[in-house]
Amino acid sequence: MIRVSVMYPQGGKFDDAYYVNSHLKMIAEKVGPAMLKAEMDKGVAGGAPGSPAPFVAIGHLYFNSIPEFMQAFAPHAGAIMADVPNYTDGQPQIQISEIVEAK
Repeated sequence: MIRVSVMYPQGGKFDDAYYVNSHLKMIAEKVGPAMLKAEMDKGVAGGAPGSPAPFVAIGHLYFNSIPEFMQAFAPHAGAIMADVPNYTDGQPQIQISEIVEAK
């Protein structure tokens, strides 16, 4: 399984309600059942007590594999990216990770 993480650094605007209720739902509708689930982490603190979180939010999209993600996402990438200014004026950072569970 892979996780596509879209990280939004602190600073600028970020509408978390729009992100969760509109943007993530739109992605789910467009990519269909290839996306296993989606969720958002809302940054509340950094690594030291009282320090700010480095990211205001991190979106996570889960797929079985990179090829499945690419096949489902690529046809809709333009529409999905066109929606970004509706909730942020920041530049997201993207990472695709293989999920490895502890045994």
